[in-house]
Amino acid sequence: MKILVCISKTPDTTAKIAFTDNNTKFNEAGVQFIINPYDEWYALVRALELKETIGADVHLITVGGADCDPIIRKALALGGDESFRVNADSADSYYIASQIAAHARDKQYDIIFTGKETIDYNGSGIGGMIAELLELPYVSIAAKFDLNGTVATVNREIEGGEEVCEVSLPVVVSCQKGMAEARIPNMRGIMAARTKPLTVVEPVAADTLTAVAGFELPPAKAGVKLISPDNVAELVKLLHEEAKVI
Repeated sequence: MKILVCISKTPDTTAKIAFTDNNTKFNEAGVQFIINPYDEWYALVRALELKETIGADVHLITVGGADCDPIIRKALALGGDESFRVNADSADSYYIASQIAAHARDKQYDIIFTGKETIDYNGSGIGGMIAELLELPYVSIAAKFDLNGTVATVNREIEGGEEVCEVSLPVVVSCQKGMAEARIPNMRGIMAARTKPLTVVEPVAADTLTAVAGFELPPAKAGVKLISPDNVAELVKLLHEEAKVI
């Protein structure tokens, strides 16, 4: 059993967001980067659980520059066996999916896990694109993944309920909350990660279908108005004239 987990580098959720180059580029100065939580907490940890129960080999892949190496090492410290970094810098989902698919095409992976989305661009299309490029079945937003031989049972949330799918391997699955519980690397894992393989590969030729035209921060929140509980008329007036229903 071979499992490929797609991971990406994203800013820490507490990072202060700013832009440069006329608001066309994210300002990375002073920003702490982490593994995208959906990739780490759910996709990677579920792969590691399968490794522990059925003896799977867990490979990791990311698309990015050398600045991505620390997050790959953390994923190896959690329990990944081998990692690959495609040496390319792009925010285009199709380009990234094309690089991952090119790597996976002849590796005979039984399962390819992704997170349901990234927390920086809120992109959620890469898993489906990888599946299409590899002509594999795809199950999105999975909250539970069980395996019986070469058949997987996947539970996913839908509007008003839950859907249970059965699919034969190989398969691509995007993971969300419920798939697994987050883990913290221990010292043994951190030490072992230093010697685990991290292979840098050059990108294949692929189209870039989107480009960033610009970023815009949300408007600043308005100040809070405090109304005396005795001034009901003023409260009603403000509710009529200024309050917004979301």
